[in-house]
Amino acid sequence: MKSNIKYSIVISTITILSILISCGESHSEGDGHDHGKETTAHEEEGQGHDEHEEEGLHLTKEQIKTIGLEFSEFSSIKVNDFVKATGTLGLPPNAYASVSAKSEGIINGTKKFVEGNFIKKGELIAYIENPSFIIKQQEYLESNAQLKLKKLDLERQKNLLDANAGVSKNVQTAQAEVAILEAKTIGLSKQLNYLGISTSSLTPNSIKQQIAIVAPMSGYISIINLHNGMYAQPSVSLMEIISSDHLHLELDVFEKNIAEIKIGQKISYTIPALGVSIYKGEISVIGKEFDPKTKTVRVHGHLDGEKPMFLKDLFINAKIWLNEDATIAVPDKAIIRDGENVLVYAAKNDSKAKEIEFTTIRVITGATDNGFTSIKLLDEIPRGMKIVTKGAYYVYAQSKAGELEHDH
Repeated sequence: MKSNIKYSIVISTITILSILISCGESHSEGDGHDHGKETTAHEEEGQGHDEHEEEGLHLTKEQIKTIGLEFSEFSSIKVNDFVKATGTLGLPPNAYASVSAKSEGIINGTKKFVEGNFIKKGELIAYIENPSFIIKQQEYLESNAQLKLKKLDLERQKNLLDANAGVSKNVQTAQAEVAILEAKTIGLSKQLNYLGISTSSLTPNSIKQQIAIVAPMSGYISIINLHNGMYAQPSVSLMEIISSDHLHLELDVFEKNIAEIKIGQKISYTIPALGVSIYKGEISVIGKEFDPKTKTVRVHGHLDGEKPMFLKDLFINAKIWLNEDATIAVPDKAIIRDGENVLVYAAKNDSKAKEIEFTTIRVITGATDNGFTSIKLLDEIPRGMKIVTKGAYYVYAQSKAGELEHDH
């Protein structure tokens, strides 16, 4: 029994020693289980990454040519800040005119006008007929004839009185009659002139039965409300005319911006209904009334240069330029937005170098105009470097691709 126990202990000891020897041989040099060297390998890899980060972003001449990069200095141009406003094309009160009959009567002989036609001042629109015109001319001619007769009688009475053959009472009576007829004649003459009938050459043979309705000013016809046979009254408008000679801008500026607005500031505006053309103007009047509903103040502006086609109350988008100070600016395409950062790329475009290194410059952007944006530099640009003005996005994409490779 004791022999068997000793035998079992010996067998177990041999088996354990065999396993230990086998494990010791399997952990030979270079088999991947050398923990000390594994740590060294990771350290070397980390050093490689650090070296990559220190190298920065480089592009070869071939890459730059393929991408089509362009370099330039900063531009010093007028990129002004502006205030946005909306409004309409407006007209002052004296740009509107209503055409109405000067007396009651029947409309006749209307000309072929339609809304939108341009009409000149004094141009004939239609005629109006009324028998009272004939009667009024007749009364004028009779009164004028009586006045001439009474003036002769007054002269005769004065001559008699001077020769002690007349009576002063007769002279006084003749003077009164002349004064009455003068008032009547002049009154009738004024009435006829108001109707458009001249009395300077009026005779019984030139009595008119109709008077003309003419345009009171030049402009565009906006409303027509007359036709032949219509009975016209002075209180009813027959036509509306709008003159575009004093066309101006009526802009609504929000209260937060009104303190920045000054007379003389330049305006650029577009009319969406008429296309993309840009027109010019200038602030002429700043309103003195605040609209509590829209939170705006009305601003008026003169039109400069080419004027748009006139259509009343057309909606417009406008920019009121606040200053004309020159500032440094870059093309819009040179600016890259990376999260909260805004940046441009700079490089020394050395024609002899095989590769070009790019530097990131952080900036703050300002106003934008005609494809340029004003900027303020947060980082200093190294001496001799120029800004990437075209293809900056490809440089940015290449930098992101490099970051992905590094992370891998």
